[in-house]
Amino acid sequence: MAVYTHLGAEQLEGLIAAYDVGALVSAKGIAEGVSNSNWLIETTGTRDERQRFILTLYEKRIDTNELPFFLGLLDHLAQRGCAVPATVHDRDGAAWREIAGKSAALIEFLPGVSPGKPTPAQARAVGAALAQIHLAARDFPLARCDDLDLAACTAMLASCGKERLAEIDPALAQTIEVAHAAAKHQPEGLPESIIHSDLFPDNVLMLGDRVTGLIDFYFACNGAMAYDLAVTHAAWCFDRNGAVLHGRLSNALLAGYESVRALQDDERAALPALAERACLRFLASRAEDWLETPSDVQVMRKDPMDFWRRLTVYREIGIDAFAKA
Repeated sequence: MAVYTHLGAEQLEGLIAAYDVGALVSAKGIAEGVSNSNWLIETTGTRDERQRFILTLYEKRIDTNELPFFLGLLDHLAQRGCAVPATVHDRDGAAWREIAGKSAALIEFLPGVSPGKPTPAQARAVGAALAQIHLAARDFPLARCDDLDLAACTAMLASCGKERLAEIDPALAQTIEVAHAAAKHQPEGLPESIIHSDLFPDNVLMLGDRVTGLIDFYFACNGAMAYDLAVTHAAWCFDRNGAVLHGRLSNALLAGYESVRALQDDERAALPALAERACLRFLASRAEDWLETPSDVQVMRKDPMDFWRRLTVYREIGIDAFAKA
């Protein structure tokens, strides 16, 4: 989350007036993130009790034609009891409005903080929450293709080129060949649902060991549920730079998931290949950002090597990365 487009007080007041949430009290820009402009909104509420919301203004990365999918998914999951923020609809029933030439949505505010150093209990809770959204989303009527599948990520790496990848780190010169090899053993026919596809710790809100919110569904798409679990495994179960896999976190995440939805044998067997795909996805997007971001721009670039190291672990130990300790 961040603020790229600045709105004046009158613009914000006019926007909030379209909703049945009371009058605007305050609007605080949220600095984190890279995709959209976001504010923490406080209003007088409708029952003599102040209310808080998240206002999101969609910037260029989000195709507003996909807002019915993204915002409809939030409502679908929230209505089924998942820890997901619902969309606040305006008095006309619309899920988003136009302001400053861009689309904006008011989203339910959920309490909690993102875990900086996840514990096994937190990983277990996240695994269970992930399985819950997989089951709840299976009857969601809209669909969205994965635009970051392995073919797209391989093309992204190829556009970077071996020489430029090697400028980041010599090891990355191998990644194009590794991606082509990974494509040859990707599983097919696994059970699907709508998947989050980006469930890093900073997209989870928690109070203690309890999940209070899964957020940022803007990479959600149709896909294999086991792939989403592999993405979450890569995001939650390693040390910060990706060199060490923490078995207790891995065990807890998988146990939490299976406490809600048991994996099929073919899904479990596919996890190593799916984890390789997940690592290549994040490696490719980070490498592209690393190479395309000008050196004089004050943006914190994420190190693609964090996912090269994860990829190396998965390739070396295979199914043992998901074995019970």
